[in-house]
Amino acid sequence: MALKAALLKSIWYAFTSLDTEDSGKVSKSQLKVLSHNLHSVLRIPHDPAALERHFSDDDDGPVSSQGYMPYLNQFILDKVTEGTFVKEEVDELCWTLCSKKHYRPDAHRVLSNQDAMRLWCLFNFLADDRYPLTLVPEEVEYLLRKISSVMPVELSCVELEDGLSVWSFLDEVTAAGRAVDGESIGVAVEKVYREMVGNVLKEGYLWKKGHLRRNWTERWFCLRPGSLSYFMSEDCRDCKGVIEVDQNCCVEALSDRDEKRCMFCVKMLHKTLEISAPDSRQRQEWITAIQTSLRLSADGRVSLHEELKERRRELREERERRCALRVEETRRLRELQGEREEQLAELELLKEAQRQAQASLQQEEQRRRSQHEELQKTLQRQLQEAQEARANLCAEVAVRDLEAEHQQRRIRELEDLHHRLQEALEQQIRARQEEETYRYTQTRLLVEEEEKVKSLLTLQEDQEEQLQQTQREKKELLQEMEKKSHALGEAQHQLDKVRDSRRRVDQDIVAAQRKLRQASTSVKHWNVQMNRLMHPIGPGERRASSSNLLASPVRIPSVSETESRPPPRPEREKQNSLDCDNNSSCDDMDCGNNENKEPTDAEAE
Repeated sequence: MALKAALLKSIWYAFTSLDTEDSGKVSKSQLKVLSHNLHSVLRIPHDPAALERHFSDDDDGPVSSQGYMPYLNQFILDKVTEGTFVKEEVDELCWTLCSKKHYRPDAHRVLSNQDAMRLWCLFNFLADDRYPLTLVPEEVEYLLRKISSVMPVELSCVELEDGLSVWSFLDEVTAAGRAVDGESIGVAVEKVYREMVGNVLKEGYLWKKGHLRRNWTERWFCLRPGSLSYFMSEDCRDCKGVIEVDQNCCVEALSDRDEKRCMFCVKMLHKTLEISAPDSRQRQEWITAIQTSLRLSADGRVSLHEELKERRRELREERERRCALRVEETRRLRELQGEREEQLAELELLKEAQRQAQASLQQEEQRRRSQHEELQKTLQRQLQEAQEARANLCAEVAVRDLEAEHQQRRIRELEDLHHRLQEALEQQIRARQEEETYRYTQTRLLVEEEEKVKSLLTLQEDQEEQLQQTQREKKELLQEMEKKSHALGEAQHQLDKVRDSRRRVDQDIVAAQRKLRQASTSVKHWNVQMNRLMHPIGPGERRASSSNLLASPVRIPSVSETESRPPPRPEREKQNSLDCDNNSSCDDMDCGNNENKEPTDAEAE
């Protein structure tokens, strides 16, 4: 959008230069030539018949700027792509067309044609997007100060009240620069042009350290928003490298080394560029300029002076608003002053009326005083009656306060009793939870014991099957039976351990049942106390029997009663007696039967 507005300013000058009669219209043949040249410098494909088709409904007469604008937007400006053309060529084309008609250099040739064109570009850059283009006095002073800052002599300008056209501006610069060398003005204008229009933040000679040979070479550096380029010389023809200045880049000052002073570096993702400045001031200026370029790149801006111009424009608008407010305040003050004078006149009339009303007021005052005395006597009588009623009311309030205090004391006692009952109930709940935990542990141990018994029975069946084998395998069977007997002994040892652990769990369950009984006793005691407090004995009443006061509590089976019930006895395993051929096999069978009987005894216990 900014590029389109900049191009439109230059094209507007070219269009007005073709209007030789100052009628605001240009012939179609001239517009064809202008459009062809614009297509050429903007690198846009040209359609010669597009202009004729666009104005086919009009007659063959000239076309105004408003009539040419739709064609210019549709066929030229909307097709422009940034980076495919050189903006200086467009400015040079439009300057060539408009300077022949409007610019008349003086005999002293203070400004060359190139310098005048650059001042014309600077004027278009700073001018607002309002046609005809003019430059406000603040922007004229700003541009002259920028040019004077580069020159040894300051350019002075007459006081301006309204905006200047570009041709009046060139005349003012020519008149102010007659006492200065034309070459100095040309150098200053070129530097300001490169800075403002060319977006050059800073340029100059610096020493750069190489990446391969690591030697120091002097290069001409040119910094723009988003890029840092360096060339062989200041003519900027032989570019040696370009550094992208973006969010992945930073600049830092370095200490002196390698016989170089005033060093700083530009760090990127994959490499670091070490640079040496002529002095510390130049180093600080370069660091500040690179940081400015980083800020502009992060904000998505391509020109520092565009941002500065917007700020100055906002400041001017703010000043204009303040001036308008001051004018409005002055007008309002004058209106208020006139209203005040009118109010003073009305005040005098009111004072006169007040003096006339003062006499009637005195008479009214005497009448009101007599009425006031009578009213005061009546009020005193009513006040005495109210004080007596207040005393009676205070006595009643005191009696009510005593009753309320008694009720609050009873409520606090009931709340304390409720808290104690709740604590006893929580203790009982905790005892139940502990008993459930112990019961779960006992069940788990019983399951383990049953598994051990099943394993013993399985071993016994294996032994019985082995005894039924033939006498031929008797020796091998005896050896296997010895091994199984050894395993059976180990299982018996583990079973003893399980029984010991079960005995300890039974003791813990007994202790938990004891705690539960104590908690239930405490709950019964507090129930009795609660019933007594809920049914206080009044004067003249007989005390009811304890059987009527105590409500029969709902009996909840305790955990001890549940635990005392014997678990269902498992069915005894059927044992098959086998005839043994020798005494050793019979002894082994007897040991197996004895071990199988022990779990049932433990269950009976």
